Order: sequence, then structure tokens, then C-alpha cells
Amino acid sequence: MPRRITVDVAQVRSLVGEQFPEWAGLPVRPVAESGWDNRTFRLGEGMVARLPSAAEYALAVDKEQRWLPVLAPRLPLPVPVALAKGKPGAGYPFSWSVLRWLDGEPASADRIPDPVRFALDLSGFLVALRNVDAADGPQPGKHNWFRGATLRTFDPLVERALTELDGEVDVGSARELWKSALDVPWDGVDRWFHGDVAPGNLLLDGGRLTAVIDFGTCGVGDPSCDLAIAWTLLTADGREAFRERLSVGSPEWERGRGWALWKTLVACARTRGRADGEAVTARRALAKILAIR
Repeated sequence: MPRRITVDVAQVRSLVGEQFPEWAGLPVRPVAESGWDNRTFRLGEGMVARLPSAAEYALAVDKEQRWLPVLAPRLPLPVPVALAKGKPGAGYPFSWSVLRWLDGEPASADRIPDPVRFALDLSGFLVALRNVDAADGPQPGKHNWFRGATLRTFDPLVERALTELDGEVDVGSARELWKSALDVPWDGVDRWFHGDVAPGNLLLDGGRLTAVIDFGTCGVGDPSCDLAIAWTLLTADGREAFRERLSVGSPEWERGRGWALWKTLVACARTRGRADGEAVTARRALAKILAIR
């Protein structure tokens, strides 16, 4: 795992004051659900300072600065707008970003009154993203933890998780599903993907999807990585509507299920012996992935 660092309010105030004096008087406060890859702080009411928590995550800063302005006008929902790029300073070692703040609460099943409407809105967003010209887009690499590349990249992580979970979950079914996903070919046509379509990056207002955030793992390649949400959040009816709207055939659907499987197995292994919300959510997601095609 990357060596993550902490960032405090005083550091952010210093960084802003030194590099963007026009914003020096604005209040700074941490965001409650800051995420894993970045330390996030509200800057006034309309902006957010987003500081990578490790060197590996800092690789996404230039990419977001370059591509968010290209993607935003072509998408049907608001996405972050890069307002400025910060430099290392005040004891903080990486480049960082100031983005426009987007209101909303993270998606969760209990906050979505119309699961089919949500699934259609999300799939419509992904259709638009896939239709953006992929020429010169960022290929899979360290900047996005190889989203959009072959699932075989994650085979060692899956095998390690299966070994740790042996006797606690249906390892046989999980391994069979994983091997099947590895064997499904991709057509080789580059398409844009978000890379981390997860509840925390889907913002709701009144139960409707109103914004998509955190494009740190975006890129061009195999977009099946964006399908994992079908098994981890969507209902049965929502999943059907989602797949139909995206016009996803069986090969891509199986690869998407593989993406959902590896992330969930790793989460189950990481939370072994725990009974908190994260552990319960991971086990429930795994059961759904193994049961539903």
C-alpha cells in the first residue's frame, strides 16, 4: 500500500496564503467524508482544496488539470472544475488542486427512492463519457492503478485475498468467476472511463444523481471497470436498466463483474474479523456478486 501522509488545516491555510493570496482570507475546514486518495478541505463556500495523500495519488493531479476541462462540457452532469493547481510547500510534498465545490450527499441504497431512475441517470452519464473522443487520452498506468487495463494485473491480489478468506467465503465459486472474467477478451477499442464509479463519488440531491466527482482514476482503455457499481449498489431492476442503457454485451459484463469481484475480495480480506459497517458491506457485496449474473 502507498505510504499515506496526513494534512492539517494549518498547512492548507499556509499553502493557500502563500500561493493564492486572493483566497487567503477564506475559511478552511476538513470535509467529513474526505476519501482515501486525497485529503479534502472546503475553501470558503464555493471551492475545495484537494491534496493527494501519497506520491502515487499525486500522479493524477496533472491529468485532472488537463482533462477535466475537456470532459466537463461533454457530460450531462456536473463534474469537478479545476480552478487552480498548487505546488509543494508548507511541509506538504506534492502538487495539489483547487476545484469548484459540488453540493450533494454520497449515494447509498437508502438514499435512492427510485433505483431505476438512478441507474438510468448513471448509465446515461457513462454513455456520454464513453463517447468523448479517446484520442490522446491517458492510457492505464500508475496514475490510475491500471484501471482500463487487463484484469490480470490484479490476479496476485485476488489470489492473496482468496487464500486469506479460505474457509470463510465460497472460495471455489469466487475463483471460478475470477478465472472466467480473466478469459473474456476486450475488443481493444479505447473508450473513456471514470475508473472509480463508487457510492462516495456519486452525489445525490433529493435522491437524484446530480454530480460525479473524483476523476483521479479516469483514463482511456477498457471501460468495463465502470460496471462494478452494478453489483455493489444497484438493485436488480436498476442493474437491468443500467446494462440495457449502456448496451453492454456478455463479454464486457463478465469483465465488469470481475472488477467488482477483485475489489470486494480485497475489502473482505482487509476487514476480516471485523463487524463494522465496512466489513458488513463488503460481505454483502461479495454474496451478491457470486449469486447474480
